[in-house]
Amino acid sequence: MIGRPHVPVAALHFSKMHGAGNDFVVLDLRTAASAPSPALCRALADRHTGVGCDQILTVEAPRSAASVASYRIWNADGSSSQQCGNGARCVAAWLVRDGATGGATFELDSPTGTHAVEALGNGRYRIAMGVPRFAPQAIPLAGFSDMQDEYEIELGDQPLRFGAVSTGNPHAVVEVADVDAAPVATVGPALQRNGVFPQSANVGFAEVVARDLVRLRVFERGVGETLACGSGACAAVAVLVRRGRIGRDVTVSLPGGDLRIAWPDDGAQIMMAGPTAFVFEGEWLQ
Repeated sequence: MIGRPHVPVAALHFSKMHGAGNDFVVLDLRTAASAPSPALCRALADRHTGVGCDQILTVEAPRSAASVASYRIWNADGSSSQQCGNGARCVAAWLVRDGATGGATFELDSPTGTHAVEALGNGRYRIAMGVPRFAPQAIPLAGFSDMQDEYEIELGDQPLRFGAVSTGNPHAVVEVADVDAAPVATVGPALQRNGVFPQSANVGFAEVVARDLVRLRVFERGVGETLACGSGACAAVAVLVRRGRIGRDVTVSLPGGDLRIAWPDDGAQIMMAGPTAFVFEGEWLQ
C-alpha cells in the first residue's frame, strides 16, 4: 500500500500503467465530480515519496454521445495537458479491462476532441489522433504569421531551426544527425521557455534513419524528458513528411519502445499504434 498510513482519510484507488515506458497513474473519476488538485498530482507523480509517473490520467464520463468515456491529463508538475497519445492507449486498455467498451472498436473523448480506438490484440491499440495543424496561430507559435516547414530563431547566442505543429499539444521538432548526442537537456527547456511558444511546447529531437524509421527523444512540458511521447511521435512524423524526409507509414523508435505512425494524406487524421501495460494496482491514502 502506497501513501501515509497515519493520515485518517479515505483511500484513492489507482492503476499504474505505461505505454512504451511513458508511465501513468490512472484514476477512475466516472462517478466523481472533482479532478485531482495540482498538489495531489505532484505528490502522486513524485518518484521518491509518491507512486511515480510522468502524468496522471483521469477516466471520466463521456462528453459525446458516441464515446464510452473521456479522459484528462495532468503533468507531473500539476499542470494540465491537452493530449497524450501513450496515455490515450492506456485509458483504452483500462476501459477494455473494465468491460466498458462493448467491443474492439470504440471512441474516447480527450480535451481536444473525440478519437476512434481499435484494439489490435496483445495489449496494442491504434488511436486516431486528429489532423495535424501547422498554422502558427493554431499551435500557437508567436512571431510568425506564415506557415513554414522550418522556423529559425536565436536561442542564446546560437541559431536554432525547428518545425512546429499541434497534434493536440504544441510541438517543436528539431532534426538532428544523432539523437543520442542531441542536446535534449539544454535545448529542450530553453526552447520551452522561449517566447516563440507562448504555451510552452513539447520539444522533440528526431533522427531520420530511413524512409520508414525515425529515432526520437522528447522533452515534455511539465514533465521533462520521457521514455516515449505519442503526440510527439505524431508531430515528428507530420513535420518530416511535409519536408519530404520520410514516408507516410513510419516506425518511431523512442527510448522506451516503438510506435507505428501512419498519416495517409495531409487532410487525414494521423494514426498512432503501440503497446500498453498494467504495472500494478494500489491505494493512495490522502
